[in-house]
Amino acid sequence: MSAILEVQDLKKYFKTPKGALHAVDGISFQLEEGKTLGVVGESGCGKSTLGRTILHLLDSTGGKIFFEGQDVTKLDKPALKKYREKMQIIFQDPFASLNPRMTTAETIMEPLMLRGGMSRDAMLQETAGLMETVGLANRFANAYPHEMDGGRRQRIGIARALALSPKFIVCDEPVSALDVSIQAQVLNLMLDLQEERNLTYIFVTHDLSVVKYISDEIMVMYLGQMVEKTSSEDLFANPLHPYTKALLSAIPVPEVPCKKQRILLKGEITSPIDPKPGCRFAARCPYAGEECHRPQTPEEIQPGHFVSCCQARKINAM
Repeated sequence: MSAILEVQDLKKYFKTPKGALHAVDGISFQLEEGKTLGVVGESGCGKSTLGRTILHLLDSTGGKIFFEGQDVTKLDKPALKKYREKMQIIFQDPFASLNPRMTTAETIMEPLMLRGGMSRDAMLQETAGLMETVGLANRFANAYPHEMDGGRRQRIGIARALALSPKFIVCDEPVSALDVSIQAQVLNLMLDLQEERNLTYIFVTHDLSVVKYISDEIMVMYLGQMVEKTSSEDLFANPLHPYTKALLSAIPVPEVPCKKQRILLKGEITSPIDPKPGCRFAARCPYAGEECHRPQTPEEIQPGHFVSCCQARKINAM
């Protein structure tokens, strides 16, 4: 299958009084059409910033973004408007992402109105179809966000994202604010929509059980950089980077007799403001050596398994 999205050395820095904060620093990957790339890592590692920069909600500092083979890194306003019809986002907070003064129907219809070219009756009919697609009863068409629970609000967000028939959606922790039973409903809905519409997802989350369920590939980030990327199955069966191993060791095991060895990280977290060259995990890594203070680049250690760690081969041969 062909890659619908290709990101090359993408950077996003924020100016601060103390220097440049490297939120995303040299990320590269390809994403095939109809697949889901899960992006995981601890809070503040740059997951959401990566997704928003790809969508041009944030301007990139450097690097290139190719969508359907076209370089979309620098777009003028008319081109950006057409580009955003193909690429949408589902936000994390299902309440804050909705206008409290707009009804369900008005919220879902808004993208259609902004695009233009449809009569009001046609837009109402399309809105009703989208509500049915995401499992929202017609009786909620005139309801406001505060009158509905979190699951229904997130369904509105999904319907709004689908309104312009996009090919690619960034899902920015779309189920983190929902309880477990509602999470399952929303995740299954997203998988069904992906199959029906051949959608491509970047799924940003900190919940490893969720990302394993929904993703074809998983990319692990640490302080703005990719440390590991491989298939979902391979990452959980054979993690190669020390940070990934520690991350997976924190997953609770739902069996009382089963004891899991927890990897506890020690040391200071490297500052993301003008960081020095080298591995940003080195200060917390028990295997760090002198070579870790040189710039690290992703290396394909096994077929389709990329790791940014000069010690990975040695560590996993032990």
